[in-house]
Amino acid sequence: MASAFTPPYPLPVTTPITVAFVAYPQMGLLDLSGAQTVFWAASKALTQRGLPGYRLLTASLRGGLVSTVEGLSVDTSALAELGLAEIDTLVVPGAPDICETLDSHGDLAAWLNHAAPRVRRVASVCSGAFLLAKAGLLDGCRAATHWAMCETLQQRFPALEVDADAIFIQQGAVWTSAGVTAGIDLALALVEADCGREVSMQAARELVVYLKRPGGQAQYSTLLQLQTQDSPAFDELHLWLAENLGDAELTVERLAEQAKMSLRNFSRVYKERTGRTPAKAIELFRLEAAKRLLENSSRNIEQIARACGFADEERLRSTFQRHLSISPRDYRSRFTR
Repeated sequence: MASAFTPPYPLPVTTPITVAFVAYPQMGLLDLSGAQTVFWAASKALTQRGLPGYRLLTASLRGGLVSTVEGLSVDTSALAELGLAEIDTLVVPGAPDICETLDSHGDLAAWLNHAAPRVRRVASVCSGAFLLAKAGLLDGCRAATHWAMCETLQQRFPALEVDADAIFIQQGAVWTSAGVTAGIDLALALVEADCGREVSMQAARELVVYLKRPGGQAQYSTLLQLQTQDSPAFDELHLWLAENLGDAELTVERLAEQAKMSLRNFSRVYKERTGRTPAKAIELFRLEAAKRLLENSSRNIEQIARACGFADEERLRSTFQRHLSISPRDYRSRFTR
């Protein structure tokens, strides 16, 4: 789905690319500095090639020192002093208490609404998605945020679609990422879009991080996610499910029998307690098992598909593309140990 606005100009290639970070009180320091450091590392790689790098700015509504939630302060210029015609990318970090303080950020949201159509793209790190949503920039878009805030974001802004499994998402000119360190993955993806894979990979090596997590890689394990929800009645069922994924006869009916519930009641209660249908849970458990085998085993793709309960390699491939936007072979090449 397209973003709410259209980039007004092509990416500059002969001058530094200006990235402005939007600061505000009690934002997360790593939300800000993690992405900034990626662009710094990319600039270093570009300079070594005789190319212009990134110009990094940090600005807030009033300028001056802005305190982070960790207690450190960041020196900023005033947003009103930014020349929007010179800005390529706006990046909005998150804050742990954004759900409680969002209503106090009306002026900042209004500025973002004004500025967004005048720059090439806008990105948020972690709960910075709340500010983009308040500014009306995520209406009709899929978006990512910290896993613990997904439900709240969806409830407060029903015009967008929250993807609880994504590390980062691009919707036209708007990019959003999951929690905290996912901002590093987001920034690496932005650098790759600007400068190519080689520069992005060199920046990743400079930071000593994974070369790249695909945008659709899950934030954390399906089993852990379900255990943290109000679903203790299904904890044993989930363990049983994880141990029986290769069973070709594994169906929702089998899960209902294992839970000692009627099919209709089981399907209703399971969706209420976990937020997912039983069929979706089976698929996600199988996907996660396949990812582990791709990372840690030498089995071929067909063997992994059958071991995890997929009918064949093609079914596994389509599931990876649907959830992770990557093929099993590419996933293995990036994450094999």
